[in-house]
Amino acid sequence: MPVISVEKDLDLLTITIVAEFAAPLRRLWDAYTDPRQIERFWGPPTYPATFLRHDAFTGGRSVYKMTGSEGDELYGCWEWMSVQAPNAFEVADSFADAMGVSNTDLPTTRMSFAFEAMGSGSRLVTTSRFDSLEQLEQLLEMGMFEGAREAMSQIDTVLADLSIFAAHRVMEAQILSDTQVRVARVIRGPVEQVWRAHNDADLMKQWLLGPDGWTMPICEIAAKVGDSYRYEWENEGGGDRFGFTGELLEAEAPCRAVTTEAMIGMGFPATLNELTLTPVEGGTLLSLVITYANLEQRDAVLATGMTDGMETSYARLEGILALAGG
Repeated sequence: MPVISVEKDLDLLTITIVAEFAAPLRRLWDAYTDPRQIERFWGPPTYPATFLRHDAFTGGRSVYKMTGSEGDELYGCWEWMSVQAPNAFEVADSFADAMGVSNTDLPTTRMSFAFEAMGSGSRLVTTSRFDSLEQLEQLLEMGMFEGAREAMSQIDTVLADLSIFAAHRVMEAQILSDTQVRVARVIRGPVEQVWRAHNDADLMKQWLLGPDGWTMPICEIAAKVGDSYRYEWENEGGGDRFGFTGELLEAEAPCRAVTTEAMIGMGFPATLNELTLTPVEGGTLLSLVITYANLEQRDAVLATGMTDGMETSYARLEGILALAGG
């Protein structure tokens, strides 16, 4: 059990939980900033979490749901107030609806996470702050304290399971809901270089090609929010050609970009693509949450083996970044 102390201060309106782990500081930090990892312990065992969005940067947001054994879902969201990687971050944690909109009828908790290296392990001090004694007591009555202890008891397993999140693993797809899929991969290279590789047409034409034998004759970048983009690929052998177009809806360089995406010449509904880049040990975690119009579209796209082509492209990008770094 990693929790070594819990202190309730009714005068300061805080609850402080201290936990210690037999894992390096950076490993513990990454467990909280990688959505694939935090969702394995953020919810208690009876209400496991799924993170639909997770921005580990100041001004970002996270949206998560916790699903009970009967299929009931509870939603929450974070507003990232500050980030000082890998030592501290602070969020405002609120209840939310299924769209990720904060529920102002229930209390919002301001939570600070302080990470400290100690010997061969690390320590985490989590302090929850409340606006009033009534809010503190309300959340305690709702089981906040017990849920937090149960959730944190799961972190040791995640920290020990290095193989699942190792940087050498390839692009993988995870189903989040009937209409959402998250694909993720650690790319060996700094966040700034990975961001540039997604926003420089000359670079994109070198790596965003999928399997060998394809070229990218058209790469029109959306330079600012509201701009449209257009990408087209052509088989070097001739004949085959396809492409995508869409609009840039949000951009927070070098961390997050949101676009629509529709296949040129097809009647399929456009998807919503949310790209997040997070610095982790070993490089940059690329997380892409794709929202489809319906279950049928989601399954049809997954059946194409889309991650295979993505993996080939990102492996090619790693080679380019390695040469640039050398």
